[in-house]
Amino acid sequence: MKEKDNTVQEITETNQHPSHQEDIVKLIKGPLTPKMKQQNLLSYHEKDISDALCLLSVDDRKHLYTLLDAEWIAEILEYSDDSTIYLNEIPIQKRMAVLSHFETVEMLDYIREMDKDSRDIILDLLDSEKKREFLLLNSFNEDEIGSKMTSNYVAIDFGISVKEAMSSLIRQANDNDNISTIYVLDKNQIFLGAIDLKDLIIAREGTDLEKIITTSYPYVYATEQIDDCLSRIKDYSEDSIPVLDNENKLIGVLTSQTIMELVDDEMSEDYAKFAGLSSEEDLNEPLRKSIMKRLPWLMVLLVLGMFVSSIVGVFEKVVAQLPLIIAFQSLILDMAGNVGTQSLAVTIRVLVDENIGKKQKFFLVCKETRIGLVNGMILGVLSFVMVGFYLVLLKSQTMNMAFSISACTGIALVVSMVLSSMSGTLIPLMFIKMKIDPAVASGPLITTINDLVAVITYYCLVWILIIGVI
Repeated sequence: MKEKDNTVQEITETNQHPSHQEDIVKLIKGPLTPKMKQQNLLSYHEKDISDALCLLSVDDRKHLYTLLDAEWIAEILEYSDDSTIYLNEIPIQKRMAVLSHFETVEMLDYIREMDKDSRDIILDLLDSEKKREFLLLNSFNEDEIGSKMTSNYVAIDFGISVKEAMSSLIRQANDNDNISTIYVLDKNQIFLGAIDLKDLIIAREGTDLEKIITTSYPYVYATEQIDDCLSRIKDYSEDSIPVLDNENKLIGVLTSQTIMELVDDEMSEDYAKFAGLSSEEDLNEPLRKSIMKRLPWLMVLLVLGMFVSSIVGVFEKVVAQLPLIIAFQSLILDMAGNVGTQSLAVTIRVLVDENIGKKQKFFLVCKETRIGLVNGMILGVLSFVMVGFYLVLLKSQTMNMAFSISACTGIALVVSMVLSSMSGTLIPLMFIKMKIDPAVASGPLITTINDLVAVITYYCLVWILIIGVI
């Protein structure tokens, strides 16, 4: 039996993903010669080396930089969220060499964080091609999609043969590794379409190139706002999306990695908006700025909270006669809030599709209402039973009183959950109609409305069904 347990343990350990970070740290700190360390590092993925950087001291990292060439360091830092910190630890000459292997958009993010003097020094040291790309990206606002593009793409001329296209691809592949999609341009560099690499490879030498060009390939204009075109970009499962200037000339592409990062940033921003913030808060953001982001919504919520409290005050006599009922107020409020938040999240996600029609919106409202009703009835019955027996067994209440209170709790739960589902759907739709971002305004308002509905429903039921009878 013991032998069997050991075997199982061995299999389990074998199936676990190994963690290489500690091994990398030991290797760098170890007594091996620099050449042997370099050779051993070749067996590790750049991601693992990147994860190990934070476990090393500054001196150990500087030692590591001497073991690696500039291209290797650039590949490692691509996986790090603290690449700026690590870059600043590298001597200026080697740092420039590392930056030359960065995508221009990543280099732009790094240089933008510098002071003017340091920025000017870096720009003077850049080669002419990299400097030209940098100035092009920097000409766009940070909110414009052109600021996120890269020149890492392959383009061929319209009208050439398949053989000539393959030769052009091979020549450009030395400098550009984003070759899954080949873009076709006319003599004026105007974008005409795209060719899938697979289609080019399997095409016969005599095949007319025009037959394998996708002329309806998606594209964006460099001056478009990121928020305006991101939802459209996400609809296409392409390795890259071409970026055009106002004359329809190809000036760059968006890689799939960049698109994923933009989507991730959008999700983070939406998450912040649900909390009533204007954007995702930076850890390094000044205290005053963080306060000013949050304070306006908190002041609005304070006023709305006072209104809800005043409504509760109307039922002061009800609470005075039966104080026990207040114990179940939070249960109803919390459940109503949870349901409202779920409906809001579903609605916001659906509203990302700008093409959704009135019929679909009506269907969404009906569906969320039905979901709220069914869930409310199930939870209402459960709360009726659980609250009733809780009051009888632990609070020594009579069966009549206990299940009267539990009935009020259950009915209030059903009503509040149905209305919360409706409000979680209707309010964002209303804000869309009013040209207000539903992600920012809906959350706090729905919470307050749900609290108001739940409180009024619960205490009115207690007043009518219990206090009125007593």
